[in-house]
Amino acid sequence: MFILDSLIFQKSKMKKIALFIFIAMTIVSCTQKESGQVAKNYVPETPKLSSDVMTPEVLWSFGRLGEATVSPDGTQVLYTVTYYNIEENKSYRDIYSIPVAGGEVKNLTNTAINEYNVVWRPDGKKIGYLSFASGSVQLWEMNPDGSDKTQVSEIEGGIFGFQYAPDMSKIYYLQTVKLDNDIHDLFPDLPKANARLETDIMYRHWDTWHDYTYNHIFIADYSDGKVGEGKDIMAGERFDSPMKPFGGTEQIVWSPDSKTLAYICKKKVGKEYAVSTNSDIYMYDVASGKTSNFTEGMMGYDQNPVYSPDGKYLAWESMERDGYESDKNRLFVADLETGEKKDYSAGFDQNAASLSWSADSKSIYFISDIHATDEIYQLVLADNSITRLTDGVHNYQSAVPVGNQLLAQKVSMSQPAELYLVDPATGKDEALTSVNKGILDQLTMGKVEKRWMETTDGKQMAVWVIYPPHFDPNKKYPALLYNQGGPQGTVSQFWSYRWNFQMMAANDYIVVAPNRRGLPGFGQEWNEQISKDYGGQNIKDLLTSIDEMAKEPFVDETKLGAVGASYGGYSVMYLAGNHEKRFKAFIAHDGIFNFEHMYTSTEEMWFVNFDYGGAYWDKDNAAAQRSYSFSPHKYVQNWDTPILIVQGEKDYRVPPEQGMAAFNAAVLRGVPAEMLYLPEENHWVLQPQNGILWQRVFFNWLDKWLK
Repeated sequence: MFILDSLIFQKSKMKKIALFIFIAMTIVSCTQKESGQVAKNYVPETPKLSSDVMTPEVLWSFGRLGEATVSPDGTQVLYTVTYYNIEENKSYRDIYSIPVAGGEVKNLTNTAINEYNVVWRPDGKKIGYLSFASGSVQLWEMNPDGSDKTQVSEIEGGIFGFQYAPDMSKIYYLQTVKLDNDIHDLFPDLPKANARLETDIMYRHWDTWHDYTYNHIFIADYSDGKVGEGKDIMAGERFDSPMKPFGGTEQIVWSPDSKTLAYICKKKVGKEYAVSTNSDIYMYDVASGKTSNFTEGMMGYDQNPVYSPDGKYLAWESMERDGYESDKNRLFVADLETGEKKDYSAGFDQNAASLSWSADSKSIYFISDIHATDEIYQLVLADNSITRLTDGVHNYQSAVPVGNQLLAQKVSMSQPAELYLVDPATGKDEALTSVNKGILDQLTMGKVEKRWMETTDGKQMAVWVIYPPHFDPNKKYPALLYNQGGPQGTVSQFWSYRWNFQMMAANDYIVVAPNRRGLPGFGQEWNEQISKDYGGQNIKDLLTSIDEMAKEPFVDETKLGAVGASYGGYSVMYLAGNHEKRFKAFIAHDGIFNFEHMYTSTEEMWFVNFDYGGAYWDKDNAAAQRSYSFSPHKYVQNWDTPILIVQGEKDYRVPPEQGMAAFNAAVLRGVPAEMLYLPEENHWVLQPQNGILWQRVFFNWLDKWLK
């Protein structure tokens, strides 16, 4: 899926260890092993702002709340916060604690080293976490008050994830294992050769080349703060668990009796891997060492298993069709005594994600997007009833039971993530953390409004409209059409550190963000319509939204721009040749320019196979041939409007030649054009100074042509 910015993290439990590994292993500034580190974390004082509107520097000053976990006794919450030092161009992350009842926030680590994978030991007496403090990533433990930090593991090569068994007799840990031969293994007499020899596809994925290693799960004895020798439960297997590139510990879970480890894996390689989404849940029996495929015959994604507290059930997220990554995310539950597997969301035309069991094992809380917001729902197993618990202008990203409340992480277009306590009976919430209150109190946010507009085929479409912070209805403002990526990425109440709507509004633009065809939250039919119809109804939906807003007296219909990334970048490039003079400026980030080239240069072939309908050389495939007719390069002769192209070199989903080709075509056509090329970035922009640069170039370009 061609997802942009933080949206990909909304698809799962927010425990994306792959990103944490990158930060932990590449952004460190000291390697002290003892608990008394001299170097401290970068925790900036709340800046005193000179203006009450957002700037790129303010946006990158926000603390970013990360993984949260509740103590076994339900009284304390651990969470991480990451701050970015713009001058140093790197991040610092610490572990914090706060009582569930509210009260003093404590920084438990306060080091210059990024800690992550934070978990409570099952007895609640220790906190386990991963740290690079010894020179490699190892398991450390500390007391709940942050004292007595002790390195627990000394595993050669380091680890990148772990979890205690419930009875604390063992842990599992994650490590990369080299199983394939590189060029120097094949030709040891050529030590200075720099090459790769490939025999199959999937040699690169997302933003990295395959490094001849695989993610494997190890189980080791654990006793009194000591870790024994680990056993690779996937020995010799050229498969990954957790799955690359974004899988983490949410894909691996202990049974409550500590006898079984359930894990997710797609046991395919090369071309077979590239065309399939068929991941399965595997059960590893600790005593016998045997592994069985629990979801054999279930053909789509099966992910994120969660055992009920009483151990009688297993719940997980499941898609039905192989090769379709945006299929309905169903809520499956298996009775582990009878073996029966049941889709409890069969009559629920929405996705289900971030599953959490109630303490009595009778119900499941989950997150689902509905009409452009992400809300908390409850499934009661006894009567198969699903109830919506919350309603508002927000996105809940997770919800776990804490006594008679739910601990939930929540964001909106006007606020980055914070932790809340939600009353499931009323749906009302109360803030538990206030990481960014000092900055938010100094800012004036623009009004966020939901409008319903009638589409060209007579349906109702939800459109978010974001107004400048000091909006004056008597003025005329330029307007931006925001084109969403994905293409099935939700335009809900997300907070982004790049595609930030309040940032756009702060620059005196009206932002129009439609939930066009091909987005979740409006039923599977609406979501799926976009496949094989890229230049069709969804483009009409986009134009409907900007045309309707252009009728408003406060919108300058002569100063309209269109912006977007990924599929949104494709939309911009397509509109550049098919907009009938509506727009005066375009910005396309990592967008698809040439469908034929895209088909044979991207990595996850299941996406282009499903969404395009097949290969461009299949001339008898009418659906595919229609898809390729929507390729923006076929309309470049119509380009006549200034366009900014942004492209990351390490983007292997939409390879960099796509952006370069679009830029070159614009210049050759004599169209005013610029290209912001980012050699160290991928499909996103992750480094602080690059992020600020992106914002400055973005608004310099828009201001040049729309103001």
